[in-house]
Amino acid sequence: MHYQLCGRKLWLTMTMIAVFMAAIVYGDAQAGSSPAMTALQIATAVAGLALFPLLFTRPMPAALALTVLAAVAATGTPVANIATLHIARSHRLRVAVAVATAGVVAHAARGLWQPTSGLSYGWWLTLIVVLHAGLVGWGQLAAARAAVITSLKERAERAEAEQGRRVAEARAAERAAIAREMHDVLAHRLSLLATYAGALEYRQDQPPERLSQAAGVIRTTVHQALNELRDVIALLRDEPDDLARPVPALADLPSLVAESRAIGTPVELRGGEIGLTEVPGTTGRTAYRVVQEALTNARKHAPGQPVRIALDGTPGAQLQIDVSNPLGTTSSIPGTGTGLVGLTERVRLAGGRLDHRATATEFQVSASLPWPA
Repeated sequence: MHYQLCGRKLWLTMTMIAVFMAAIVYGDAQAGSSPAMTALQIATAVAGLALFPLLFTRPMPAALALTVLAAVAATGTPVANIATLHIARSHRLRVAVAVATAGVVAHAARGLWQPTSGLSYGWWLTLIVVLHAGLVGWGQLAAARAAVITSLKERAERAEAEQGRRVAEARAAERAAIAREMHDVLAHRLSLLATYAGALEYRQDQPPERLSQAAGVIRTTVHQALNELRDVIALLRDEPDDLARPVPALADLPSLVAESRAIGTPVELRGGEIGLTEVPGTTGRTAYRVVQEALTNARKHAPGQPVRIALDGTPGAQLQIDVSNPLGTTSSIPGTGTGLVGLTERVRLAGGRLDHRATATEFQVSASLPWPA
């Protein structure tokens, strides 16, 4: 991890260092330093300022060079200390300790040939060791803090990306739910509508009363389809108060069977005595959709063929639904081919299982749903 300074901050830092170096030179001159020593102080300061920018592009060579300047004159101390701090922030602990040790050695060497007045060499060396230990600790602490902040930012970015993925999945699930509901509602009503319209098309010799009756049934079916579509939209928007009528449940199965019988599909219902009204919400509604889809497919692919519906089960166990019809010639009513796929997913979400298969003579749909006590 490397820490960079932009141009403005770099120049501001170098200006502050230069002012500090100038204060050191001025203090030494006021203390009676020789002209040669003053010149050495100034030359060291200039060299330090020249090498300082390299600390952020080639840190290790620049840090060692600045550490050597600390052994030459006091004006080398500011840049050498900053170099130690920088290495401690951007490198591992052992590297930082090595650079700090080099700094201690450099200052110890300067203390031998340029003793500090009023301070013994032992105290001087002690202060230098404490200073460099503090620089290493400060740099490592800053590096750890920066690493924690970076980690938190990455976690926040991952969490945001995960949230976006969850939103996308929720939207996809919502679209799938809408598609299933649309198919379950409209496929049934439109298949009824197509059957009545086909009768009008091919039986134009019917008396006007029968034609008027068929047209009335078509109009009623269209209204029912529109109302059920409105119900689906209101349900998916979590607006139950806008429902035109209660959501279909297994208790509505007799009326569903009556609709199919009214258009000429023989339907045999067995097991109605198990208590259709006792089947609760999700299970009852899913069971209704299973039978509805099976009747719709029978009208599409085996028009006029008898359909057998068998219900069995007890509360606290399973509700078993079996629907079968003889194979027939495919009618002209189009289909998407995805009705049973969506129905399988619906049953799975309700905690059940659905199987469909075609034998040599008939098509069978079987569903098993949990029936809470």
